[in-house]
Amino acid sequence: MKLNERGFTLIEMLIVLLIISVLLLITIPNVIKHNSVVDEKGCDAYIELVQSQVQMYKLDHNEYPESISNLSEEGYIKNTSCPDNRELTLNNEGLVEVGS
Repeated sequence: MKLNERGFTLIEMLIVLLIISVLLLITIPNVIKHNSVVDEKGCDAYIELVQSQVQMYKLDHNEYPESISNLSEEGYIKNTSCPDNRELTLNNEGLVEVGS
């Protein structure tokens, strides 16, 4: 090998790998923490969507649906649960709630 050839040494490569590892250790927990926030916001948005479909059902049938499954059966909504798999319920006043 000629003396004037330039390249990365093993130490330089190890330092780069160390820096990348530290960055990954910092970012991965933050991304995981934000997934729960995204699921919660997605459920809130889906509840608002289903609530609007309840109002459409009322306009079409002059009464509130008996349950969320009525909306699904008649094609107003596809899913009866939030994106995080919590079931939705409908109270007597036509308000959509997350079931316990």
